[in-house]
Amino acid sequence: MNDAVEIKVPDIGDFKDIDVIEVLVKPGDTVQKETSLITVESDKATMEIPSPAAGVVKELKLKVGDKVSEGTLIMLLDVGAGAAAAAPPPAAAIPAPAAAAPAPAPAPVSGKADLHAEVLVLGAGPGGYTAAFRAADLGKQVVLVERHGTLGGVCLNVGCIPSKALLHAARVVTEAEEMAHSGIEFGKPKIDLDKLRNWKVGVIGRLTKGLAALAKQRKVSTLRGVGKFESPNQIAVETAEGVKRVSFDSCIIAAGSRVARIPGFPYDDARLMDSTGALDLADIPRRLLVIGGGIIGLEMACVYDALGAKVTVVELADGLIPGADRDLIRPLAKRIEKRYEAIYLNTKVAKLEPKPEGLLATFDGEVKPQQQMFNRVLVAVGRRPNGADIGAEHAGVAVDARGYIPVDKQQRSNVPHIFAIGDVCGEPMLAHKATHEAKVAAETIAGHKVAFDAMTIPSVAYTDPEVAWMGLTETEAKKQGIAYDKASFPWAASGRALAIGRDEGVTKLLYDKATRRLLGAGIVGVNAGELIAELVLALEMGADMEDIGLSIHPHPTLSETPYFAAEMALGSITDLYLPKK
Repeated sequence: MNDAVEIKVPDIGDFKDIDVIEVLVKPGDTVQKETSLITVESDKATMEIPSPAAGVVKELKLKVGDKVSEGTLIMLLDVGAGAAAAAPPPAAAIPAPAAAAPAPAPAPVSGKADLHAEVLVLGAGPGGYTAAFRAADLGKQVVLVERHGTLGGVCLNVGCIPSKALLHAARVVTEAEEMAHSGIEFGKPKIDLDKLRNWKVGVIGRLTKGLAALAKQRKVSTLRGVGKFESPNQIAVETAEGVKRVSFDSCIIAAGSRVARIPGFPYDDARLMDSTGALDLADIPRRLLVIGGGIIGLEMACVYDALGAKVTVVELADGLIPGADRDLIRPLAKRIEKRYEAIYLNTKVAKLEPKPEGLLATFDGEVKPQQQMFNRVLVAVGRRPNGADIGAEHAGVAVDARGYIPVDKQQRSNVPHIFAIGDVCGEPMLAHKATHEAKVAAETIAGHKVAFDAMTIPSVAYTDPEVAWMGLTETEAKKQGIAYDKASFPWAASGRALAIGRDEGVTKLLYDKATRRLLGAGIVGVNAGELIAELVLALEMGADMEDIGLSIHPHPTLSETPYFAAEMALGSITDLYLPKK
């Protein structure tokens, strides 16, 4: 008996002859009712077409690049095979964390301490200074050790803050350019790099001076220098005045991370930069190669593109920002493909050769680009924890093979009075994770009964457009066999997005099929990083689609888009037409 039925494009409103940009299934695949089959895109919106029934894909009738309208045949579906496919796949096993190295035997004390701390904090980044200040607020006598000349660590001095300052400048430039289509044209911007650098430095200075004042107000002692353990209760700090030894009752390691390097590259050539070098803005190269299509690489690409460089991005994976769902990356990729000179996926830089006129890059990959010369090259292939660089073995602290320090829910290492927070104790390497871990560690030392039990840690790429996500992603849900539904609201239907000329965005909610409780969310679009916070709170409070969809949001705003997505889930939206299922 032949149970194959024709699956056609349903009523999709006024959209006609729109492009198929992704085919999500293949012959032989088992699909459930509402499983997405294809993704289509018009100049106004991107949408997925779901299956109206369960079954097994017998034959596809279209491909990527085809144009479809209501009634176009998508595939033949064997619905007779649907019953056998009803059971969801078993949840994928979650990989265990990397095994810690055997705890080394602690070293004996090697010298007399110059001062003593009830709590010593090693590293003064967002996690470190938060830990120090919280411990001081709880009555502890604190010493804070920092290798940079000012407090704030990598984030404030050479990371998060200076990059966001430059990204703001880049956004002003691109917004001015894009107003031309609205009838307002500006001349080509005159970029004074000295003034731009000084402005960036001024932003950093205001924050770091503020931290110094906060430390002074709390009577937190600070030591500038590189600290390493000498024993379980003592650390040696190499300062400008010589070695200073500090004994302690408890310690919080907030030693952070460093940029990862690709072996064999000519790092003695100043034209080869890491993210710190890129933020220095020595010049605006005519051609810039960015190695790494992750968040850091693409943020810096946005800056240099806006300032006038011709940018090429190389990424080893098959997509940009691999941790995010592909539908969130698509609007970003579409925009930067038009602006950048080239984006090479599934590609690596096999060799960089210094030449008088630039750095000659040799590529390797599926589609091997020809050798090219670049004026500057940025390596942005991730970061590595500093756990193996602090003499942890002298304190008996276990460090795993990758340099992470394993901790429990109170941030305690295998040595009960030594804690670790931030980048050095595990991914994600994010400042907002570190600050929450910092308070847990400080409060545990002060005798409070606390634990780090966040339901989610949001991620944000401050690109243009921004990409933000939290909770469960679709990729994770599919891998783990978690049943979910989703609602994706296209910003092409947002009055606010249209009014600012940025309607490429999407707000997506994932929710439990049975309870409609929020499981995860993703947003791509202007200020996505600001908008995701509402959904983090919603997840933490166990909100469902009604909680979001019945909360009155101000109009017209981009903050309405989660509300509209929730209305889509509830079937009550009036700002879009959704065919009845």
